[in-house]
Amino acid sequence: MFSPSWCLPFFLFAPLFLSIHAQTLIHSTCKVCSQQDPTVNYQFCTTSLEAASGSRHADVRGLGKISLQLTHTNVSDTRSHIKNLLKKKASSSQKMRLDDCFELYSDAVTDIKHAMKSYKSKHYDEANVLISSVMDAATTCENGFKEKRNVVSPLTKRNNETFELCGIGLSIIHILRVGAK
Repeated sequence: MFSPSWCLPFFLFAPLFLSIHAQTLIHSTCKVCSQQDPTVNYQFCTTSLEAASGSRHADVRGLGKISLQLTHTNVSDTRSHIKNLLKKKASSSQKMRLDDCFELYSDAVTDIKHAMKSYKSKHYDEANVLISSVMDAATTCENGFKEKRNVVSPLTKRNNETFELCGIGLSIIHILRVGAK
């Protein structure tokens, strides 16, 4: 007679095994990313990817997709945040820089959407260019505040996160390219 009791350990430990495997893949991917690109912070990479839904079941390509989704969310949220800052009173110098950043992030939203489509269809060269453009937008926005003395950027943390998320995406594309050869 068949006894289902032998299946019990499998069902109890399978989720644990899958979780350990996912964490190992995330950690090893982030380790490679941070080694090949010094601007990618290992801790930021692992924390970001582990917190994202779907990362527990993702392969490396899936982690790349997740990093681009995180970038899209970050860029969209930053654009909305800038829009809200523009509604508040600001100095003319700060307002001018916020206007520039709003335009940069508006373009970045479009670019990251196109990058996600290119990534999905495995057009990695195109995705690479578009992600790099988003990365440049964050840098240009931040540098705009540094041009004028006594004008503090209210976007430093967001710009840095955009830059790092883009770096993760670019590094994963590199991993996929090298692995495909």
